[in-house]
Amino acid sequence: MDVLTNPAIPAHAADMQDLTVASRPQDVALHVLEVRRADELDNAFAALTREGASALLVLADPEVIDGLRSQIADLAARHRLPAMYPWKMFVEAGGLMAYAPSLLDIYRRAAYYVNRILKGAKPAALPMEQPTKFTLVINLKIAQAMGLTLPPTLLFQADEVIH
Repeated sequence: MDVLTNPAIPAHAADMQDLTVASRPQDVALHVLEVRRADELDNAFAALTREGASALLVLADPEVIDGLRSQIADLAARHRLPAMYPWKMFVEAGGLMAYAPSLLDIYRRAAYYVNRILKGAKPAALPMEQPTKFTLVINLKIAQAMGLTLPPTLLFQADEVIH
């Protein structure tokens, strides 16, 4: 599996370690594609094609990758490369699928914390939270255009299917 990452994002190093550990028991080899700027995308996808990539995982990156979601989704579709994205907005831009924390839920929790702080709570005294609600979004139109048949059980589990 290939992973599209921006090495300038510190959290991606930990993500790659986790992915490496998780891929070993599955006997899945990881190939890292580093993209720091928009002008590196075409070469990255050309390399994927040359290497015979079969799947792509795109890591979240507010600096570069998230802003290029339409271009990345288009390149993945043109190269007929099934890709998993970090946010629903990638799927809305023409990507295949995303499994991610619910942004709406995250924003609601952030508002709760702002309210607590404005009422006098010390930020250091508030507990750290992790997302608890995740959403699976699938673009069936893109899957069909790529010639993919998705299992009905996957479609049934999806929170949203774009037709």
